[in-house]
Formats: sequence, C-alpha cells, structure tokens
Amino acid sequence: MLPRRFLFALDLLILCAAFAIAYVVAPSVQLWAFSTLPADKLSLSVGTYGLRPARMLLSIFVTMVPTTILFVDLFGLYEPPVRLSRARVLFGSIAAPLAALSVITLGLFAIRSESWSRVFVFCFAGATGVLLAAERSMLRAYLLSRLRSGAYAKNVVVVAPGKALHWIAEHIAEEVEPHEYALLGYLRIGQAESDAGDLPCLGDVASLGDLLINRPIHDVVVVQSPAVLDALPNIIESCDYFRVTLRIVPEGLLTPQTRDLQILYRNDALRLPAVVLVPPHLDSEAMLVKRMIDIVVSAVGLILLSPLFLLIAIAIKLENRRLSVFYKWRVIGMKGRGFTGYKFTTMVEDADDRRKELLANNEMSGPVFKIKDDPRVTKVGRFLRKFSLNELPQLWSVLKGDMSLVGPRPAFPHELEGYGFWHKRKLAIRPGITCLWQVSGRNKISNFDDWVKMDLEYIDNWSLWLDFKILVRTAWAVVAGTGS
Repeated sequence: MLPRRFLFALDLLILCAAFAIAYVVAPSVQLWAFSTLPADKLSLSVGTYGLRPARMLLSIFVTMVPTTILFVDLFGLYEPPVRLSRARVLFGSIAAPLAALSVITLGLFAIRSESWSRVFVFCFAGATGVLLAAERSMLRAYLLSRLRSGAYAKNVVVVAPGKALHWIAEHIAEEVEPHEYALLGYLRIGQAESDAGDLPCLGDVASLGDLLINRPIHDVVVVQSPAVLDALPNIIESCDYFRVTLRIVPEGLLTPQTRDLQILYRNDALRLPAVVLVPPHLDSEAMLVKRMIDIVVSAVGLILLSPLFLLIAIAIKLENRRLSVFYKWRVIGMKGRGFTGYKFTTMVEDADDRRKELLANNEMSGPVFKIKDDPRVTKVGRFLRKFSLNELPQLWSVLKGDMSLVGPRPAFPHELEGYGFWHKRKLAIRPGITCLWQVSGRNKISNFDDWVKMDLEYIDNWSLWLDFKILVRTAWAVVAGTGS
C-alpha cells in the first residue's frame, strides 16, 4: 500500500523537522535547566552552546539520524501501517529515538566527550519521538479509513475445478478482510459446469481477455490442476497483456497435510500459497511518486488557474448563453471503469446529434471520430482547442484519481465497442490528459492503429523521466498553439 522507501523518506523529513525544533527550543531549555547556577557559571554554560553550533550540530545530526532509523526498522515500523496496532505504533515511535539516545549517550560516556550539548541531544530525541508518533498514528488512521471505505479493495476472479473453487471461495470469505479483496466470480473451464453455489459464473476461461478490460479486475487466481493445464498458457498471456496480477496455486497446497511445515505469506493479505506474477511498477515507489505529482500539480493548477477558468466561462457565455460552461465527458478509463470528466464546452448544443451527419467526413480510421474543420465548433471553442485550454478542467479528474497528467486517452463507450482486442490494452493503466501521440504530431496522425501503438509504446517504456519529457513537450505544444 505504501512502499517502504516512502516511509523511509517520510522519516527523514520528520527527523529534519525535529532537528529544527530542537535548534529553536534547546537554548530556552538550557537556560531553564541552569537557572539555579550563579551568574558567572550560567553565562559560561549558555555561551558554550552558542560557541559550537556548526560542528556540534552537524555531528549530532549525522549520528542521530541513521541510529534512529535503524531502531525504527528494528521495532517494525516499516511494515504496512494498517497491519500494526495502535499500541505498537506509539511504542515503536517513542522507543526508537529513546533507544538511539541511549546508545549515543553510552558512546559519549565511554569516550568522555564534552563537545556535544546534552540538552540539544535530549531535545532532538524528544521532538523526534513526538513527531514520529503523530506522523505514524495519523498515517495509520488515514489508511485504515480509506481501507474500510473500500478505496483499496481488489477484485478477484478464480479459475479452478469444483472442490478447489469451493475452497478458494470459503477461504476468501472467512480468512480475508472484505475491504481488501472481493471475489467477483469464477470462469468456467471448458464445457464442465461447476457447482459454485451463489458464486456467479463470468463466462468461459477463453473469454478472460475481454473480461479483464471490461471489468475492474486486479487479481486472477488459478488453481493448477489437470483440468486447467490446457487453458493456463492463454490465462498467463491474457494477464500479461492486460497487466493483471496472476496467482497460480498448486492444487496440492490448498489443504496440505503437514505436521510442522507452514506456508510463508510475506504480508500477503490474500494468504494463498501461490506463485505470484505481477506487472511492472505495481505498488512501486515510482507509481506512488507519479500519483503524488498528479495530486500536487492538479491541486496547484486548479487554484492558480481559477481566474483563467472564470474568464473562459465568461467568454463561453458571452458567445452563447444557452451553452453550458462545462462539457460532461462520460468515458471509460483504467480497467474498464467508467467515469465522468469535464472539459470546457467548445461545440454547439446539438453537437452529438449532428455527429452522425458528419461521419462520412471522418479523417481518422477506426472507431475514433475527428475532422479538421469541424463545423460544430464555436469561435471561442476553436481558440480554446488551439491552445488546449478546453482540457484544463480535466485537472479535477486527475485530482480525484480517475486520470493522470500523462497516460493514454480514455475511450468513449461507443469507441470501445469498435476496439480490436489489442487496442484494449491501452486501458490497462490510468488514462491521462496528455501522452505520446499528443506531442508527436497528433494533427498528422490519421490512423487509429498508429495512435494506439504510441500508447502501447508509452505503457511498455513508462518511467517518471518519460512523463517529465512528455509534460515539457506538452507545455511547448500549448504555447505554440498546435492543438485542434
């Protein structure tokens, strides 16, 4: 849910903040601590703190930070926060800096060093404990609330013969938290009918590929048995193509008769003895950074661009009072999820009805409709499209999580009906406002297959650096006014 490195980076920020607090507070604490001393000794004690800040503070920071992080790890605070009890979070958060303080104090006593300010070290450790406990507690509470609301729930489909199917269904119902995994149904193997009780049949195993792109499915569980062997290569290929996690469970491990041997699950919430095949970047630090960038940029963009939004809204209404400022964009996103996005209205009121009359003029091969001089576009709309200003309200979809700043264009429902099987892979990741095809001469691309090939090239070669380059090229395209 949260990568270990993210928690590590968060702890570094906490330690830096604690260091700053100690720097501000320590002089006052030292004055209070030595307030009973004679005036000449008091000035000497206080002065000692002020005469050695640079070397002393740097050495304290360099020593205290790695020692504290080591104890944070030893107390298990880098495990998923939702798997930790409140007591363990509080104990570990406070005990880690205190343990680090104890080690450092013993070291100072052993070498009889007087170059460090004990007051500063104690303030640093205290501030670290308070901030770390507050940070981990709030993070745990937030993640638990999101988890219980179903925000992180993953949908599971099972491919298994009779008894194994019953075992998997009962296991998920009894052993797995319902807000973490939900069993959607099973796929039939060949012509054999499975007695699955109330569990719905989602079709034949041969239709897995179509199912993965038209339903939000996160995990496919396959029980490896003689009945499944023939279908297994197709299952692996479909999950690989559409970037869906595949779990292959040997049938003999479902009910193992062992005396001492136990299955090691390694924090897997589904708790199945499986060989797990996962797509690249799934739950990785890079994907978390991508999402954080989306949230920050979209939030800041919506705030800073709000005056421009107002001017555009006024311009749209001045040209035609009957037009709505925003066009509701009902499209299909990642894993077949439908959502409603928003753009500034750039066409006349009956634009959707007139589309059928203009189909003969379509300049794009395939299911996508596009013509260069579309008579339905208003004067204001033509200007907005030229500089891609009509796309700005999609920042709201990015903030909500329906879209990303960079990713393949989402599909209209009527377009998806015309997609070929390989086209649908473009919906395997979160759609975006901009992507490769939009910065690679989108006005010159007339073949839908070439468009999709660029989307798939982006999916296969994704990196944060690629996103950055696309955003820079998009900014230039907006300034140059190469939109349509």
